Amino acid sequence: MFTKICSALSRLCMWLGIAGLMLLIAAVSWQVFGRYVLNNTPTWAESLSLLLVLYVTMFGVAVGVRDSGHIGLESLLVLAPDWLRTKMEFLIHALILLFGAAMAYGCASLAESVWDYRLPTLGLSEGWKYVPAILAGSLIVLFSIEHLIALAQGREVQPN
Repeated sequence: MFTKICSALSRLCMWLGIAGLMLLIAAVSWQVFGRYVLNNTPTWAESLSLLLVLYVTMFGVAVGVRDSGHIGLESLLVLAPDWLRTKMEFLIHALILLFGAAMAYGCASLAESVWDYRLPTLGLSEGWKYVPAILAGSLIVLFSIEHLIALAQGREVQPN
């Protein structure tokens, strides 16, 4: 059941990332059109583009952790004996879990500290810049737990 929930969350992140990428392309296209055709650059387009890059990237990072697409030292794992390889994989996923928790906690603190400030061109709170990292950190924790459970059961998490 937990694996199905994580799989669904991963798929949702992928679809949200795709939607964010489409919005990003539209915002940048409008910015270029405004600058070179209308001779009037829309000020909100750059701020929105930067915000969308954060969302797309963080959703992609979370999906990458679930699908084991993150940077790893595979050569060391391949060379290690089976008994050591499993322990190393447990350590790797535990460290990724700690990183996700630290990222979510740290970014939540940052978001809270700047929530009253506004992005001048969008009128949104500055805190929205930290929300994608909070979400990604929380998802990284969930996906790492899924990997740890799978390792304990002697199986692998199947990517979407």
